[in-house]
Amino acid sequence: MNTLPLVLVSVLLYVAGAFASLLLASNERLGIRCAGLAGSAAALAGLAASAPALLSGQTLDFASSGPFPFARFVVHFDLLAALMVFVISLLALAASVYSLSYVREYEGRGAWAMGFFMNLFIASMLALVVVDNAFYFLIFFEMMSLASYFLVISEQSNEAVKAGFLYFLIAHAGSVLIMLAFFLLYQHSGSLDFASFRHLHLSTPLASAVFLLAFFGFGAKAGMVPLHGWLPRAHPAAPSHASAMMSGVMVKIGIFGIIRVGVDILGATTTWWGLLVLAIGGISAVLGVLYALAEHDIKRLLAYHSVENIGIILMGVGAGMVGMATHQPLLAVLGLLAGLYHLLNHAVFKGLLFLGAGSVVFRLHTKDMEKMGGLGRRMPLTALTFLIGAMAISALPPLNGFVSEWFTYQSLFTMSLQGSFLIRLAGPIVVVMLAITGALAVMCFVKVYGVSFSGAPRSPHAAEAREVPAPMIAGMALLALACIALGLGAALVAPVIAHIASQLAATGAIDVASQTLVYPGSATRTALSTPLVAILLAGGLLVTVVLGGLYREQRQKRRHGGDAWACGYAHDPRMVVSAGNFAKPLREMFAPLYRLRQQADPSPAMRHSLSWLTGAASWMEPRFDDNIVAPMLRGIHWLGRQVQRLQHGDFRIYCLYIVAALVILIVLTAA
Repeated sequence: MNTLPLVLVSVLLYVAGAFASLLLASNERLGIRCAGLAGSAAALAGLAASAPALLSGQTLDFASSGPFPFARFVVHFDLLAALMVFVISLLALAASVYSLSYVREYEGRGAWAMGFFMNLFIASMLALVVVDNAFYFLIFFEMMSLASYFLVISEQSNEAVKAGFLYFLIAHAGSVLIMLAFFLLYQHSGSLDFASFRHLHLSTPLASAVFLLAFFGFGAKAGMVPLHGWLPRAHPAAPSHASAMMSGVMVKIGIFGIIRVGVDILGATTTWWGLLVLAIGGISAVLGVLYALAEHDIKRLLAYHSVENIGIILMGVGAGMVGMATHQPLLAVLGLLAGLYHLLNHAVFKGLLFLGAGSVVFRLHTKDMEKMGGLGRRMPLTALTFLIGAMAISALPPLNGFVSEWFTYQSLFTMSLQGSFLIRLAGPIVVVMLAITGALAVMCFVKVYGVSFSGAPRSPHAAEAREVPAPMIAGMALLALACIALGLGAALVAPVIAHIASQLAATGAIDVASQTLVYPGSATRTALSTPLVAILLAGGLLVTVVLGGLYREQRQKRRHGGDAWACGYAHDPRMVVSAGNFAKPLREMFAPLYRLRQQADPSPAMRHSLSWLTGAASWMEPRFDDNIVAPMLRGIHWLGRQVQRLQHGDFRIYCLYIVAALVILIVLTAA
């Protein structure tokens, strides 16, 4: 079944929604509705295009001539592209439905522009993942960056403008590196088609240069350490439904680019490429969650968790690349399976968490967790969906985050069994880093949920909060259900993603599921059944409820009336644990790593370099004018004055000029 026309329909619907919002700038409420409904319809078309392709395993291609010989328009709808279209469309559906009510908060403050740039942002990402020509890839990549830049600065506050400027700098620095990588490939292939790149046989040094340029170029977009400085500033500044798309999907474009170039085009032929990806993944995961723990701004905290989860995805991708380079098919498939499964899962639960944070900000008008509290009773549906997202990102069973991290552990265990000493050493080290990351993530979301949704309200806005409108609840509920489905349905999802991994690694199919079980290539080694885990957890909860009911009357007999004793004083909201003191022990324990956040951040150096460049240009410009432009102008003015002397206004003088010119021409001809 050819579903490529549905991809085109999806892109066109996003573009139509964007321009409808633009044309309805004078009627913003109608523009919001048109942009949201068009985005929802486009997302459904994207899901209808990608789901059959993923299930059938079919690769679809389309090519046509372009305006230039090097710019053939080529579409390559393989399984990796289909997965990305599915991820983009799923999250776009939730964000578009959510925006129908959320964006009304921005009426009179450029809501029409928000609808325009949001839909163009999604359309450019969708087009980017299916094109198979570097020329169009870079065009859509730039469109994505520019549209997201305008979303970041949509608040027009000083903080938003600074965040947008930093994002603009780092994104375009990454774009330059990607261009250089493609240029090196073009020099040796004579074409910008990815298909021609795939057939190249580059020397190891040249292939390594291309890989490093692409890895750090796309890594800047992914937000990996140390190129993450823009992410915790830009994502909180953007509107929450845009933050969900940026954190849930846009950073995955960076992962997509790394896989497309490093695995699909270059073939991951060198072992140290995978080890580099693995090392940066481990560092990003640990530092990301540590920095998140110290944050009080709920959206900034979630942004740092994107750094953490990008690290986890890179762990899987790195292990898969090591498997390809060392000719270990099982490791190659398991690693890529883990990375791609977590890519999908992170998009879902991080999108859910950003939408949940947006709902809280929508009612409280603050991102400071110290001014929240007690929202569980006042916003119960938001609290429930946020809790599901928090459990999923904390990798608690039986939700989706647990399954993909389980596969990541299995790939790292497999990596530890064979290969060189360095490979067998790297596996256990990264396992420990992943374990530390998981423990700190649980701690962080205990803090987030406990401080924001439990306890007593800490501000008048928190005390008066109420549930958000139905479209916002629907957007969050869709992603919450997806978190549950991707966890409980792991035995159905894992084989599909394993097929994608097998296609990328160019290996035979490897069994990873049977009935309700998932396993790392062999059920005799280890196996996981998320439905069984869910039943056991539900049974444990039921036993607790039953025992509580049986002993309820006895428990009540031992109760005493009167006010609660709180250190000799009546209870006060200030006694509740705050976001700051919750993480203070860790901030003290890991103080050098927190200082590293400022020392390793390249953004101050980039701002300093830009300031120096603008200062040098300001110094050079008057010198250029004074020493070159001004003398030339004076010479032209002098020449003009000399010419003016020939103009006397006397007709007889002009006749004399003509005669003199004729005489000169006759003399020259005769000579």
